[in-house]
Amino acid sequence: MPSTHTNMHLHIVFSTKNRLPLIEDDWQQELFGYLGGIARNQGGVCLAVGGMNDHVHLLVGIKPTHRLDYFMRELKASSSGWIRKNENPKFGWQKGYGAFAVSATNLKKVERYILNQETHHKNKNFKEEYVWLLQNGNIEFDEKYLW
Repeated sequence: MPSTHTNMHLHIVFSTKNRLPLIEDDWQQELFGYLGGIARNQGGVCLAVGGMNDHVHLLVGIKPTHRLDYFMRELKASSSGWIRKNENPKFGWQKGYGAFAVSATNLKKVERYILNQETHHKNKNFKEEYVWLLQNGNIEFDEKYLW
């Protein structure tokens, strides 16, 4: 085959440092747009960004040449720099992140999930949500190392 064809989408989740409610409602949407821009500037395709005051979710398409650790480092470093400069000089993201593969048939479902975070969090806090994502993704974990 003379060319490469891929379909690699990730549902990415990460939280504020110590999961503190640092993302204010008045600049949350601007942050979501900024995160999407960082993903695009790295050659990714951002399909959805959402979250709450203590965490964010992104649905992104990546290329086979992307290294996830580099992609995430840029996403978190650039966005925290923007927040510190424009909104909160003490802002920081928690170390680590979750990245879950999304099949092409589930893209719309995950997009709806990300865009409807407020509804989901009426019944489930971030800790419960993240454990659910890990379990749903068949990812082994030890809860004492999550928080």
